[in-house]
Amino acid sequence: MTSYERWFNRVTAQCGLRLKHLVKYAALLAVLAVTLRSSGAPSRAGRPPREYTQTVESETGEKISFKMVLIEGGEFVMGSPQNEPNRADHEGPQRRVRIDPFYLCTTETTLELFLAYYQETVSAKKEFIETDTAEKEAQAGGAQVDAITGPTPVYGDLTMGYEATHPAMGATWHNAMTFCRWLSKKTGRNYRLPTEAEWEYACRAGGSGIFGLCSDPNRLTEYAWYDENADFENHGVAEKKPNPWGLYDMLGNVREWVYDFYSPDAYKNLPSDGPAVNPRGPESGTVHVARGGDYNSPALALRCAARTFEEKWWRSGDPQIPKSKWWLPEMDFIGFRVAASIDKSKGADK
Repeated sequence: MTSYERWFNRVTAQCGLRLKHLVKYAALLAVLAVTLRSSGAPSRAGRPPREYTQTVESETGEKISFKMVLIEGGEFVMGSPQNEPNRADHEGPQRRVRIDPFYLCTTETTLELFLAYYQETVSAKKEFIETDTAEKEAQAGGAQVDAITGPTPVYGDLTMGYEATHPAMGATWHNAMTFCRWLSKKTGRNYRLPTEAEWEYACRAGGSGIFGLCSDPNRLTEYAWYDENADFENHGVAEKKPNPWGLYDMLGNVREWVYDFYSPDAYKNLPSDGPAVNPRGPESGTVHVARGGDYNSPALALRCAARTFEEKWWRSGDPQIPKSKWWLPEMDFIGFRVAASIDKSKGADK
C-alpha cells in the first residue's frame, strides 16, 4: 500500500467517525426538542408552548387538572354584518380587532374544580363580612393579602344535581372573577376571564362563518349542545368535537362570562379607521357580557357574534334581600372558562 493510499484511508476513517458522532448528536437534540415540547417548556427563541396542563391540589389532597391551549395572536372582524340571520343591533357595527397571543382553557371550568375553590374559600355571613372588611382595609394600606375572600354559602345545591365533569354554573361574574384570583394564588399564574374580543376571536378559530369554521348548521350537533339535542340540561365538558383550535363547547352547553361590561354601543366606540388592539370593553357598567349560548338556545343564538348579558330574571331563584353578589341560584345555563396572558418578556404564561 502506498503512502498516499494509507493517508486516504486514515482521512476517510476519521471523517466516518465524525459523521457518526454528528448523527448521534443530532438524534439527541431531536429527543430533547420533543421532550421540551411535551413538558410545556418554552420552545426555541423563547416561544411559549402550544399547550400546558395545569394541576391543582385541593385541601383534601385531590389533584384536579385542566388543559390550556395557546391562541396565536392575529386580526379578525368582530361583530356581525347587517344581513346575518337573527342579528341584533348590539352586534355592530363590525370592527377590525387585533388580539395578542394568550392562553385559553380547552373546556369550561368544571364543577370538580369549582367545588375545590368553594370548599377552600366559603365563608359564613358574619365571617365573610369581617374578612372582606379586613381585606379592603389592608388593600387600602397597600398591604399584600394572602387570603381570598370567598363566596357566602350558596342557597340550595351548588351542583344542581349534576356530576363533577359538568360545567360550574350559577356563579355571578363577581364569583367567577374571585375564582380566577384563587386559581392564580394557587398556581402562581395569572388566570382571568377572557375579554369579549378574545372570546369571539377564539370561537371563530380563523373562520368567518356565523358558527366559525362550522359553516353547515346541519353539522352543529357535532360541536354543540343546544335545543335540538341537549334534552333540556347541560352536559359534561368536552363530550362534543372541539373547534379547530382545540376548544370544546364554545357554542352551547352553558353561556360563558367574559371580562367586559355590557354596552349596546360597545362596538361603536371602537376605532373605525384601523384595528382596535386588545379591546377590554367599557370602563364601567352595571352588568357583564356572557357569550356562546346554552343548552336551551336555538341554533342561531349560538352564532359567534351573538351577545347576551345578565338580566334581572337571572337572580329570580335567590330569595335573599338584597340579592347575593355571589350566586345565581338554579341558573344552570351560565358558567365560564379561564384565560391567561402571555408574559412577553419571558415568552411564557403569566
